[in-house]
Amino acid sequence: MKNHVRLKGKPIRLAVLDYGLFQVHANGRVIGICGYVIQTDADETVLIDTGFPAKYAIDAQAATDEDALGSFGRVLSVTPDNMPAAQLAKLGLTPRDITLMIQSHTHIDHVGHMDLCPHAPILIARAERDLPKPMYWSGKQPLDWPDAEYITVTQDFALGDGFDVLLCPGHAPGQLAFMLELPQTGAVLLTSDAISRASEVDEGFAGSWDVPLAIHHGARILEMARAKDAMVIYGHSPEQWPTLRKAPDWFT
Repeated sequence: MKNHVRLKGKPIRLAVLDYGLFQVHANGRVIGICGYVIQTDADETVLIDTGFPAKYAIDAQAATDEDALGSFGRVLSVTPDNMPAAQLAKLGLTPRDITLMIQSHTHIDHVGHMDLCPHAPILIARAERDLPKPMYWSGKQPLDWPDAEYITVTQDFALGDGFDVLLCPGHAPGQLAFMLELPQTGAVLLTSDAISRASEVDEGFAGSWDVPLAIHHGARILEMARAKDAMVIYGHSPEQWPTLRKAPDWFT
């Protein structure tokens, strides 16, 4: 494993990938499951997260029962079209085009296809890569670490010009968020699950793996966003998701 990497180019466009819809039982909240593609002016293509495992597109109920996910919520829509290869195809890409994969954290709705691009290095927080297996869901850990080159993150760092990786433990031990600078859109903060929705701040990040850390890092990255007047894309926002531009469209 390595602890350093550097992109050659600057981000020129960002696409939001639609990995499906899920409903949380406790509050009825309907949330989108998302990933991201970032391309640079040096022909680099970065994929962040890969959604639910393929079995959820085959038989969501059977998969839910197998993973005991029904105690938390239910899959509303995870179809073959919501699988990462299909989402990449909307952008005219294939898994072979990915030059770097990033795992924001290893919960079930983010880690389903971590073996999608065996040729590409995987950037992940060391706190999670050091675990025996990806976290997955509620003590169940059916996935093994893919045979890949891993680049581990132990602090905030500049992945490239205009592309910062932010280590934000709280929701998960190795939660990552990302700050981009795009040519036309300007600054964009991808919170991932460091802040799942705007209201989570006022709700005090209840249910997080480490609530005080989640509060600290949530405030920290929002202050960074304010300082840059950044557009904020939340990890699972019921309000934002239906209106958010998604593949095949790009933010440029």
